[in-house]
This record gives sequence, structure tokens and C-alpha cells, in this order.
Amino acid sequence: MFRVIATRLLAALPNLVGVVVITFILTRALPGDPAAYFAGGAATQEAVAQVRAQLGLDRPLLEQFFSYVAGLARGDLGLSLTTGQPVLQELLQRLPASMELVLLSLLLACATAIPLGVLAATRPGSWIDQLCRVITTAGVSLPTFFTGLLLSYVFYFLLGWAPSPLGRLDPMYSPPAQVTGLYLVDALLAGDLGLWWASFTQLILPVLTMAIFVLAPIARMTRASMLSVLSADFVRTARASGLSATTVLLRYALRNALLPVVTTLGMVFGFMLGSSVIVEKVFGWPGVGSYAIDALTASDYAPVQGFVLAMGILFVLLNLGVDLLYGLIDPRVSVEA
Repeated sequence: MFRVIATRLLAALPNLVGVVVITFILTRALPGDPAAYFAGGAATQEAVAQVRAQLGLDRPLLEQFFSYVAGLARGDLGLSLTTGQPVLQELLQRLPASMELVLLSLLLACATAIPLGVLAATRPGSWIDQLCRVITTAGVSLPTFFTGLLLSYVFYFLLGWAPSPLGRLDPMYSPPAQVTGLYLVDALLAGDLGLWWASFTQLILPVLTMAIFVLAPIARMTRASMLSVLSADFVRTARASGLSATTVLLRYALRNALLPVVTTLGMVFGFMLGSSVIVEKVFGWPGVGSYAIDALTASDYAPVQGFVLAMGILFVLLNLGVDLLYGLIDPRVSVEA
């Protein structure tokens, strides 16, 4: 198993090299001059040239690239020009916020979409099947920024049930002592239930916003996969053998239908990591997505390159996790294949 994991990780290295090269080229091709931005609108051409020399942007592009790769080899992702802090340090500080949001959204989406897809497949044409179609259609049709703004307007502004959508924690609370960076976990470790509840309530609206969007493909795939499996010969044989409907549904049908669902989960999770920037911007969430978009608007290359590289590494680990999960669901699936 460890040999297989090591082989997969080594095979992913060319992909990561491609991510590094393409990201470096694209950031330099984007419109905007970081030197002019940081020199200020009233700066002279001489001042802009001086700033460009200080940033190393006056050197040949190939020399800049090799300097960047040498920094990566030392674990140095560069320095953010907007904040003055190392990019790696800021990514590690902000990544738990994004992971907490994405993981809870995926958990809520799975808890809703998989049972809904199973019920819709076992009762085709019924009201619950129609409900599944309506929910999935609405989920993919409504943009996440619209859903987030609508939820904030209704539950915060009109009803006053939700806290202000301005970050991970209400300003009257202090963040828990950092252990994992996940506020819900750190608050429990600190034994502060009031802080845990404050962190949880801040998560409700952004988690709902993201979960509504991603439950649509999960529910659709679950329904389609279950319909295919329920018509298979081994399911009819299990029913003819006198097994209970629950046993046939859970032990035989659902388990065999989970493989394409897990594949969808992997794709959806990767999409959520990259697209969480919209939800983070709507709710003032201090995650890596909002950090990258702020750096992009300021033509700050290092944070953008660090963000894309971090997402590439997470995608590699995610695909490896999905492959390993295949073997747990169905032992006939070989990870080495």
C-alpha cells in the first residue's frame, strides 16, 4: 500500500511542475504592473522603475522563474507585497478557515443528497422524485453569490436569526487557542461551548450557500447510479432469495452504487476548494480564496502562485484518497490499476 501511494505521488510530480510553470507564465501575462501599483498613482517613471528593480521584475523572465523554483525547493513561496508576510505562513493560517467551510458544506450536501437520491431512485415518478429534480435544478441554476446574498438578506437582515455575515467569529468573541485552526474543533478542545456555538452560527449561512450548489450533482449521480444497480441481476436474485428490502437496498444496491458517487464527490470537493472564493467574499470569510483574489487584484504574484500550487497539491492528495476509498467500498477494485 505504501509503495502504491509513493508511486502515485511521484507520478503526480509532472502535473505539479506543469502547474508551477503555467501559473508563473500566466501571472506575468496578466494586465497590470505590480511596480506601478505599489509605487502609487502619483509616482514618476523613475520611481516606478526603482520599485520594479527592488521587486526583481526588471530581470529576464527566465531568471525570475529559476529564482522562484529555487525558492520552492527551499520551501519558500515568496513574500506577499500587499501584507509583507511570507506566503506560506499566510496560506497555513488561512487554509483551516477554507477547509472548515468546505468540509462542513460537503458533509451537509452528502447527508442531504445521498438519501434524497436513494429515495428518488426507489420511487421513480413519485413526489419525492419530482422534489429531487426540483432541488437539483435549483441547485445548479442559482449562482452561489446570489444564494449567499439572498440567505443573508432573509435570515440576517429581515428575520435577524443569523449573526452578521462578517467572518468566522463575532467581534465580541476572541478566537480559540489555535491547535488545528478549525474553530469548532479548537473551541471544543478548549472546553468553551459558548465559543463553539458562536463559531457554529457563523458557519450556518456560508455552509448552506455552498451545500445547496454542490448537492445537485451528488443527488443526480446517486439517483442515476441507484437506478442502474436496482435493475441489475444480482439485486433481483437477492430479492428472490427472500432478503429484506432494507438489506437489499443498503448492503447490495447502495454499496455497488457508491463508486460513481465517490468519483463525483472527489470532483465536487476539488471544485469547492477552488470556487470557495465567491462564498468567502460574500461572507467576509478569511480563507485562502479571498486571500488569492485580493492578491490578484493587486497584481501580487507570489500569493496567487502559492494559492494555485497549494490547490494543485490538495487535488493530488484528493485523487489519491478517492482511489484508496474505492478499495474500501469494493475490494475488487485494485488501487494499482
